[in-house]
Order: sequence, then C-alpha cells, then structure tokens
Amino acid sequence: MSVIALRWVCGATCVMAAALGIGRFAYTPLLPEMVQVYAWDFGQAGDVASANFLGYLVGALAAPSLAGSQQIRYWIGLSLMASVATTALGQVAYDYVTWLVLRFAAGVASAYCLVLVTTQLLQRLDREDAAHLGNVHFAGVGIGILICMTVLIFPPSIVDAWRYLGGASALLMLAAWLALSTSIVPNQAATQAPSSSRTGNGLWLIITGYGFFGFGYVVSATFVVAMAQQISGSITQGTEVWWVVGGSIVPSVYAWQVLANRCGLFRTLRWAYLVEAVGATMAAFATDIVVLSFACVLLGGTFAAVTALGISAAKQLAGPRIAYAVSAMTVAFAIGQLIGPAVSGRIADLMGDFFWPCVLAGALLAISAALVRDPERVEEVGERGGRGHTH
Repeated sequence: MSVIALRWVCGATCVMAAALGIGRFAYTPLLPEMVQVYAWDFGQAGDVASANFLGYLVGALAAPSLAGSQQIRYWIGLSLMASVATTALGQVAYDYVTWLVLRFAAGVASAYCLVLVTTQLLQRLDREDAAHLGNVHFAGVGIGILICMTVLIFPPSIVDAWRYLGGASALLMLAAWLALSTSIVPNQAATQAPSSSRTGNGLWLIITGYGFFGFGYVVSATFVVAMAQQISGSITQGTEVWWVVGGSIVPSVYAWQVLANRCGLFRTLRWAYLVEAVGATMAAFATDIVVLSFACVLLGGTFAAVTALGISAAKQLAGPRIAYAVSAMTVAFAIGQLIGPAVSGRIADLMGDFFWPCVLAGALLAISAALVRDPERVEEVGERGGRGHTH
C-alpha cells in the first residue's frame, strides 16, 4: 500500500469518527439524560434526532454538486470545521428549538463530510491501485462511538459532555486535515448520473433498500440506550450497551469485507441486512440486558458494514460517477432515518415501549435484503432469456 493511500484511509477514518461516530451518535448515549434534564418526551427526543437527519438529507442533496468543484479543498475544510462547531455548541444549547436547529446543522455538516471525503477517497484509492481499502474508513464510526463512551466513563454534566466531545472532534478533524489537505483534487466526471438502464435499475433497487435500512437501523441506533434504561432502570447500566455497539463496529467492517471478497459483494450485503433484521427483531423481544446486548452486537456488527458494502455496491453499478452514487445512497438513507426516530418515538409514547418500532425496523431490513440483486446473475438470466427467444 502506498503512503498516499495509507494517509487517505487514516484521514478518512478520522473524519468518520468525528463527523459520524461523535457528531451523529453522541446523541444516543446522552439522550436519556437529556430527556430528563430538558423534560422532553420520546416524541420530542425523536424530533431532535430527525432534525439531524433532515440536515443530513439536505447536505446529501447539495454535496455532489461540489465534488467536481475547483474549490473542493475549501469545501472539505469548511465541512470538517462545521462538524466540530456543531458538536461543541451542544454545551450552550438549552432548549428544544435550539437543539432542533443545532442538530439540523450537524446533519448538514456530517453529510458533506461523508459524501465529499468518501468520493475523494474512492477516487484516490482507484488511482493508487488500492480500491480494496475503500470500505475501511467506516470503522471510524465505531472508533468515534468508543471515544464518546470513554468521555462518559466518569459521567459529566450534559454541558461538559458536549464540551469534551467537541474537543475530541477537533483533534480528529485536525489530524484528518493534515493527512488529506495536500492531495485533494476535483473530479468532474464523478458528479454525472449513470446512463445505462440496466445499471440504473439495479442501482435504484440498491438505493431503495438503503433507504429502508436508514429507517431500520435508526430505531435501535437512536433509542437503544433508552430501551436499556427501561429494562434496567439505570441510566448508567443502560449506557453500557452503547459500548457494545461501538466495540462491535470496528472489527465488523474488516470481517464483512473479507466475506465479501470470498463470497461476492452483493450476496454479502444481503446477508448483512438479514443479520441486522434479526438484531432489530431480537431487540423487540428483549426483556433483560443480556438479550438486548446481543441485539446490540448484531446492530454494531452490521451497521457500518452495510454502509460500506452498500456504497461499494452502488459504486460498482454507477461506474466512474462516484459522487452521484454516494450522494443518492446518502439521500435515501437520510430519508429513512429522518422518518424513523419521529415515527418510532411516537409509537413508543403511544404503546409504552419499543416493541412495535423494533418489529417494523426488522421487517424493513428484511425488505432491504430482498431488494439486493447481483448484477452478474441478472446479466446471466437476461442472456438465457434472450437465447430462449431466438428459438
């Protein structure tokens, strides 16, 4: 592996850790205490999460137009700084409306970071003959979650927690900028939409399933700590399940990639969806922390891997138009996770627990698996059908 490829993998991993692992997922372990401190119900907590995802959607729609910009280096730097700022400003947000605005801005920043940096990474690795490393940086999500949990070992106040997390995010983004800034280049071709109807159809199936994944994963990813607190009656013990999620993410990205190399990308993506569907359904029936923790292993063991495999599948179907594929997947994902917390939070308020939200999540993840179509097998079927019509 070349030095440039190594720098890009390490830098992009730091970005994922700060923008997603901290910028997005710090809200989950802090949610139960924030509900108490700010006197929110689960519907309001879900709204704040959905505001983040609405920002994520807006950012995903806007980011690809910048992928080929001559000022791409400037936009990436601005995105990294915005992600840090929106995390650190959590220390001065005290009311519901302020949190809606802040989490929306954090969502925009995280989408820009994901789309712009991942597009650059995939292009750079292709040039360095290291495309097999294109998924590794998603392990940064787990690293960021573990950093969050380390901060919370000695529970600070909500204000201090967001201050410390803002500092950790700043250090990660500084390291990322030092690694990446000198080799960021624009790429105009990456922003074009795919033109092949066969490729386009397969891509849109992947994109649709990825949207269902956005809803399916986000129920657990947003509310699992609150679910654990309901079961255990303890915020401290409830927060511990998030350690399980973060710890499961880091090795899973590598393990699923090895499986994809051996068994095929699309087949492995289908399996990962099904495993996560089992985890979501298991969470619905969990009555003790042990069962819920195992469900968290399945969540953490598939979430970042599905993200990585899904984007790789879209990249394969979209060809050189990487930014289009990454953005379209991110938009679908954002729509699913935008709807998920608000709907699930209100169902939980109505029913008194998270049973039905988890069942719904499991069903949608199973549908995602059903929508995965291996383009090589589709090609074979088409060729056999075409030969059959000639006789």
